[in-house]
Amino acid sequence: MTIPSTADEVRAAVERELPRVLADLASHVAIQSVSADPDRADQVQASAEWVANQLRDLGAATVAIDAVDGGKPAVIAHFPAPEGRPTICLYAHHDVQPEGDPGLWETGDPFQVTEKGDRLFARGVTDDKGGLAMHLAVLRAYEGRPPVGVTLFIEGEEEVGSPTLKALLAKHRDELASDVFVIGDSGNFAVGVPTFTNTLRGLAEAYVEVQTIDHALHSGGFGGVIPDALMVLVRLLGTLHDDQGNVAVEGLHSEPAPDVDYPEERIRQESAILDGVDYIGDGSFAERLWTKPSITIVGLDATPVSKASNTLWPKAAAKISMRLAPNEDAAAAQQKLIKHLEDHVPWGAQVSVRAGEAGEPSVVPFDGPYAEAARSAFRDAWQAEPVFMGQGGSIPMIADFQQAYPQATVLVTGVGDPDSRPHGSNESLHLGDFRRACLSEALLVHNIAGL
Repeated sequence: MTIPSTADEVRAAVERELPRVLADLASHVAIQSVSADPDRADQVQASAEWVANQLRDLGAATVAIDAVDGGKPAVIAHFPAPEGRPTICLYAHHDVQPEGDPGLWETGDPFQVTEKGDRLFARGVTDDKGGLAMHLAVLRAYEGRPPVGVTLFIEGEEEVGSPTLKALLAKHRDELASDVFVIGDSGNFAVGVPTFTNTLRGLAEAYVEVQTIDHALHSGGFGGVIPDALMVLVRLLGTLHDDQGNVAVEGLHSEPAPDVDYPEERIRQESAILDGVDYIGDGSFAERLWTKPSITIVGLDATPVSKASNTLWPKAAAKISMRLAPNEDAAAAQQKLIKHLEDHVPWGAQVSVRAGEAGEPSVVPFDGPYAEAARSAFRDAWQAEPVFMGQGGSIPMIADFQQAYPQATVLVTGVGDPDSRPHGSNESLHLGDFRRACLSEALLVHNIAGL
């Protein structure tokens, strides 16, 4: 076989390699690399070794597995650039979310790929072992000898917040330096629609605990005089939103959303909101999902209904997750949330608030010759004009890459779509979109080599 040198040859090479890539994706998915589960640390290590072996088989000049500060193993590999050619860094992560209740998976074993219609179902098949498979498809199409330099950075702890990523970037700064970074961990706006993500919300968490009495009391004896802790906490959490459901924490800001049509019918289908339930907030759906702050109560410590007695309980606690508009400062926003909670406690209750995780939002510029090379590649692969979207979820490591390599072009892509359900039961990969995503990235490499 010859290394493809024309766009048509690239297309044929990708098609040739897809069956093998999909078979290897199934093998990789079978490794239960759940980074949040200490009991499966050996599986995360096995997943890193699987990735490293794939890259060695492709002829990478160097392949290394590294972990710093007690973190999870990442894989770094290099395919050196031909003289005078730029280098692309392809990012993905090999760790996955916990599978949740296996009984909710309609296809059986969450770690066994099942083909159903035009989709593959399994944990990690999209997020993000599918993203890694896309990178492998490109390298295999070029038989391990791409016409530009290619660096692979395959992280092992993205699903637990990338706690040691900055340390890894600092340690391997020179090795990872590239002209272009392709972050294959987002998705497409819809099936058949090529998409670049250019804004991502940030994250700021807080834990709040309230206490009103020293010990539990009989509700008949003291109810009506003494506020119970859960009553206080409910009142306090209610101050986080106005009557329309907009975030009421002072000092936060919003950004304009990309110009895309996000109709109510689509929101209703994707969210499965129940009939009669109203939407919250003001502005377009795109703004509310991508470029305005949101607050969610993601956890509550209180007496379970099954164990409740007629008692005033002294303590109650909650975990609060706040998503931040692009260009917000995560640490400053987190302090505003903490101050709001401290300032709005009713009836003089004692309150303790501590900060949780914080992650920076991102604005990803799309300009310059490498970005235009990507636009052309996506247009040719999908036979459609690419669109731009925001990401309501947070990928703070994108900001880490931007800070570490401010002169590089960063492109945020992915293989998923709104029906892929990453992090949830029945995660899936649309086979047609996966094929087009692989071709897009292979043509991107071809286009950049011709600059």
